[in-house]
Amino acid sequence: MSDSPVPLLELRGASRTFGRHGWLGQGREVTAVRAAHLVLPEDRPVAIAIAGESGSGKTTLARLLLGMLTPTSGTACFRGTELARMSRHQRLRFRREVQAVFQDPFEVYNPFYKVDHALTVPVSRFYAKLSKAERLARIEDGLRTVGLRPEETLGRYPHELSGGQRQRIMVARALMLDPRVIIADEPVSMVDASLRATILSSLKEIHRDRGISLVYITHDLTTAFQLCSTILVMYRGDVVEVGNV
Repeated sequence: MSDSPVPLLELRGASRTFGRHGWLGQGREVTAVRAAHLVLPEDRPVAIAIAGESGSGKTTLARLLLGMLTPTSGTACFRGTELARMSRHQRLRFRREVQAVFQDPFEVYNPFYKVDHALTVPVSRFYAKLSKAERLARIEDGLRTVGLRPEETLGRYPHELSGGQRQRIMVARALMLDPRVIIADEPVSMVDASLRATILSSLKEIHRDRGISLVYITHDLTTAFQLCSTILVMYRGDVVEVGNV
């Protein structure tokens, strides 16, 4: 019997098919991800890039890992339990330990709320026992980690900040929940070139200094090389290559 620890997060032969409904119901199915295997170990942090052209299945794979999509076949598991079968307690732990940073740094905000709202709500939910001052300190520490000044960031609306600032707030939001994994889906594709290095540097430091695993979704092999040690290359839903960057 194997003594190897149960993986933190794992896809086992996971596929995801979408149906297309055509004229008179005669459509065809499209398989966005086919029999994918991916393991994030429990006992050590890893940095894995998932690369491929647009439409190759990268974002679908990320959403399977996040539990936003359920595999059509195969399984997606967190600490050995299928995401779709987790208990309430397991799901709460999963939502804290597996965090996402999405591509568009504006769509994730509600324009009617100040950016504080995107930070205070998760801290209040997952750290309800902390005092108001302790929650604020956690938020400010997260902002400073990604190179933002709390006094220049808090109290402002999303449209008052640059795309790079909004994206770094999302990295801070993920970080302040003490995650085990950050899944970053094209996190620098919609920010200025001058800020890409800053955001990538923040992610690399987080991985190195805090022991957080990264799953980095990208079409840019250069940034994959800068940030990660392992790369999976996707093409039309298949993982066609796996290896060292």
